[in-house]
Amino acid sequence: MNKIENSFLNKDQFGQDFLWGVSTAAFQIEGAHDADGKGSSIWDVFTSQKGKIKNGHHAAIACDFYNSYQSDINLIRDLNIPNFRFSISWSRIMPTGIHPLNQAGIEYYNKIIDSLLASGIEPWITLYHWDLPHALEVKGGWTNRDSVKWFSDYVEVCAQYFGDRVKNWMVINEPSVFTGAGYFLGIHAPGKKGITNYLKAMHHVTLATAAGAKILRNRIPDANIGTTFSCTHIEPATESSKDIEAAKRVDTLLNRTFIEPILGLGYPQKDLPVLKKLNNYIREDDLDNLAFDFDFIGLQCYTREVVKYSLLTPYIGAELVSAEKRNVISTDMGWEVYPPALYHVLKKFNEYQGIKKIIITENGAAFPDTVSNGKVYDIKRTHFIQDHLEQILKAKNDGLNVDGYFVWSLTDNFEWAEGYNARFGLIHVDFETQKRTIKHSGLWFKDFLS
Repeated sequence: MNKIENSFLNKDQFGQDFLWGVSTAAFQIEGAHDADGKGSSIWDVFTSQKGKIKNGHHAAIACDFYNSYQSDINLIRDLNIPNFRFSISWSRIMPTGIHPLNQAGIEYYNKIIDSLLASGIEPWITLYHWDLPHALEVKGGWTNRDSVKWFSDYVEVCAQYFGDRVKNWMVINEPSVFTGAGYFLGIHAPGKKGITNYLKAMHHVTLATAAGAKILRNRIPDANIGTTFSCTHIEPATESSKDIEAAKRVDTLLNRTFIEPILGLGYPQKDLPVLKKLNNYIREDDLDNLAFDFDFIGLQCYTREVVKYSLLTPYIGAELVSAEKRNVISTDMGWEVYPPALYHVLKKFNEYQGIKKIIITENGAAFPDTVSNGKVYDIKRTHFIQDHLEQILKAKNDGLNVDGYFVWSLTDNFEWAEGYNARFGLIHVDFETQKRTIKHSGLWFKDFLS
């Protein structure tokens, strides 16, 4: 029996109010990197540096969503997808990150919002998906405490111009990833390294998350306000106490460091002592100002990580045992395919008292896709989505709080340091011609949603 055509899943099992959607990010799809007055972002600068991105790829054109948004929105409608998550490019509406405004940029997002609403699709805006204006990075970016004020002013502008029509908001996308990869490891923009840069950025981003949410609440009283966290199910490599402790530290870093201060619990310094260094940057009212009562929390989960003790890794004393070393099935990103991770993550976050709703705001997989006779038969991705939906259904049936599922991503796009090598889309993009081809996974999702 072909599992795909005969999957026991149907959307009614998830309930009438369950949210279904698809996610994207401005830098990964828009292109038009300097069109109509847009300023440079840290990713524009980073991708122009030699050796930073696989195969020397850049996102100057990407999926050209800037010019093809109408036809892409038509595809979302044709796929029966009722909710579309996209991000605003800060430097498109504020080219230097601060006033003055670029009216052409504001008009562009107004057109997207109006087009979505006219097509019966609900817009979900992410305010910050990693593309800080370069002019602010020159001033220290997220390591500068003024970043909280810069971000607040930007949120005010978005609320003012888009809040009359947009009800669903996500403040910041995956803070642990862009602070860790961008300010500690240096493998993502802006390419900074070191514990001091990382801790400053971490604290200021967390302050900015709460500050931005308060502005939205004040400006758009009936808004549905959330923020998103990447999370990963962590397991120790062995039952040795050293591996178990190492796994606990990695879990604290990846899953707890950003959510707990937002919930008013402070930073988990006891379980990850290096976080005590944050006290150098915490001012008098900061701990109160880190917390906000969000309407929902977005979780983004793709895999599990297996952790072993390592004397050589500074600060956390742990290292990941790769999927390749464990000889398990993995995606093009080298991530293990392990659907139960999603269930474990939901269980973990359901233990927090202060979370009202949980939405899976990203989940998906990169596999090599080929167009053959005008079709893309991406059986692995279709199975990946089905298997993860089964885990969500299991969580719901076990009484866990989970209220929605957004696939990453609508189209193949610019996958950060991986360039165009890793394809996550429900829709295939030929980056030479910009031709779109709906993959089998997209057609399956369409049928499922109908």
